[in-house]
Amino acid sequence: MKRPIFVAIIGYILGIIVGLYLHTSIVPFCICIVATPIIYKKITKKKKLSIKKVILIIIAILAALFVLISLFAGNYLVNYSIGRSGDGGNRTVALEIPETADDTERTIAEGKIAQQEANEAFLAENPGQTVEITTEDDIHCNGVYYPNGESHDWVIALHGYRGDHLGATSLAQHYYTHNYQVLTPDLRACGDTDGNYLGMGWLDRKDILSWINWIIAQDSDARIVIHGISMGAATTMMTAGEDTPDQVVAFIEDCGYTSVWDIFSSELKLRFGMPEFPLMYTANLFAIAKAGYSFKEASALNQVKNCKKPMLFIHGTADDFIPYEMMDTLYQAKPGDNKEKITAPGAGHGEAMYLLGDEYWDDVFTFLE
Repeated sequence: MKRPIFVAIIGYILGIIVGLYLHTSIVPFCICIVATPIIYKKITKKKKLSIKKVILIIIAILAALFVLISLFAGNYLVNYSIGRSGDGGNRTVALEIPETADDTERTIAEGKIAQQEANEAFLAENPGQTVEITTEDDIHCNGVYYPNGESHDWVIALHGYRGDHLGATSLAQHYYTHNYQVLTPDLRACGDTDGNYLGMGWLDRKDILSWINWIIAQDSDARIVIHGISMGAATTMMTAGEDTPDQVVAFIEDCGYTSVWDIFSSELKLRFGMPEFPLMYTANLFAIAKAGYSFKEASALNQVKNCKKPMLFIHGTADDFIPYEMMDTLYQAKPGDNKEKITAPGAGHGEAMYLLGDEYWDDVFTFLE
């Protein structure tokens, strides 16, 4: 076999390996068809090299290209997952979840319809007041406050991934009915709050502390509950690990994740069938540089370990976004006996309240008594 043909075959095989790993074929094919002959001509132009040296050089070049591709993909992953205009919320996954019975699916569907109708009625009767704060790092945060008489019971209701304050309306409606003052903030880089990158709960925890101070300024006798869903649940737990004022009395997290690293690694595997190395590592570098935080340090699990106040954990067993197993890990990490958990068999991501209905809220308000 002539040497150029043999070299091209080697490059082609290596290119396919890289392509399979990164789930793309166009780049390796370009390397094989275009780059390999050029590389071969360049390295053999002045002197004749052994086939072994030629192969080693090509492998080194392909390795460098692999690193460059990983850096490019890592940057893309950051923009995709936490960039304000990213598409990380549009998803299909290959996770096999337990099949739910028809009556379970029907109950969830009916629950969603009923809650949507209740939300529309609530918003029609209670338009709310836009409120604003500026954080220590000069981020303008927007929220909507629903006044409720002279009550000293308050809730900060937190929306999920890529949502805004309206995503917390299902929480707001029930708390308002139970005579709570309700605050629904837009989390960082969501809705009308500033920011180019989602905080995924980590940056937001500091913003929530500022919102807590805003409430205390309105009502020094406030009893504050923080209740979040999904990313809002992670924000709740990350806030719980901070030194919160005495006015904060309890935390409720519904389908939150253990850490940003864990949830993105899980998504990388479920959505793209890829391992965390190397993309999570390169993405983490870009997250630190662009968003100002590390995926590993953004850990609800570590924060929960520092939480001394009561916390309620809620999760559906059929969650295909944030694995159900994360709830047990978080629950076990929370110190003390002032904790409870609610399991919603057959409920998907954020569907526990729709499946359990009144039972969900009975348990929530019993926990808060």
